[in-house]
Amino acid sequence: MESFNFLLVTLLFGSGSFLTMERDEAAGHTNLSSGCVLPKACPMTGYEDWYKVGSRCVKYFGSPLNFTTAEFSCRNKAPGGHLVSVHNSKANGDLLCIVIKLNPHNLRIWIGGFEFFQSGRFIWTDGSSWNYQMWTPGEPKHVFSYKEDCVEMNWNHVGKWNDDACYVKKNFMCGFKVMTALTQTLGLD
Repeated sequence: MESFNFLLVTLLFGSGSFLTMERDEAAGHTNLSSGCVLPKACPMTGYEDWYKVGSRCVKYFGSPLNFTTAEFSCRNKAPGGHLVSVHNSKANGDLLCIVIKLNPHNLRIWIGGFEFFQSGRFIWTDGSSWNYQMWTPGEPKHVFSYKEDCVEMNWNHVGKWNDDACYVKKNFMCGFKVMTALTQTLGLD
């Protein structure tokens, strides 16, 4: 157990994560949420139960779906909605914090990355630039195959990513760009 706690501390602090940890001596557990501060509410009317993460509003959904069904669900939840794309460590930490606060016992979620036709190149479902990644050490390990084409977060290392089989049902995080949603809502596109 002590080696697990050391590994967890190394992963969280070694990656530059903003999370802090408290040890609950009576229970022998580490509390990941103690240093977690949820992002502010989304500024758009009707989406106040979503969180503002960078230029996006995001929401956690705790009803497990496969990757494709989760993506289509996100498209129906908000204008310009997709599985969330992640573009920096702050956003990655904010998403982790949301999941830790809302479902601390099951941190695994689909995010919007997938391998483009077994090319070894990953892209986001929202079409944004793949300019950041936070892979678990040794991942992605099934590139150039049909085995694991979709990206999840928190599989084996908290806050890091893994490629997994797209048919597996997981909780998921949706996101949309605030300006895209405003433009579509106002009919300016």
